[in-house]
Amino acid sequence: MLVHPGGPFWSNKDSGAWFMPKGELAEGEDPISAARREFCEEIGSEPPSGELLELGVVKNKAGKSIYGWALEGDVDLATFKSNTFALEWPPHSGKIRDFPEVDRAVFFSASEAARKIHTAELPLLERLLLLRSCRS
Repeated sequence: MLVHPGGPFWSNKDSGAWFMPKGELAEGEDPISAARREFCEEIGSEPPSGELLELGVVKNKAGKSIYGWALEGDVDLATFKSNTFALEWPPHSGKIRDFPEVDRAVFFSASEAARKIHTAELPLLERLLLLRSCRS
């Protein structure tokens, strides 16, 4: 499952514009707790229970570390509801609008996910696919 960022900057982008649910670590928060919290905020439900499969860390262009985990389980996307953020839009208009942090969440096949996922997170997906093939 990947998510598509909400808001005007990503609205017309598709390939290379999907991500794992994620966000900033709060001060003193451990990465797994942050991942579970962000999943709730971006999807609107608790992550499935089960064993997390650690995928390691990658860095995006801004140099931020992205910690990745995979978790097998059911998520009812019919109840999908993301939190929102406020943004002045259009720029310099003085109008503040609320946008969903995530506007879509979709389950993709591995090949579709490889085309959709942002290049910074592609190594995480590749690690997942490698670990899955080793377990088969």
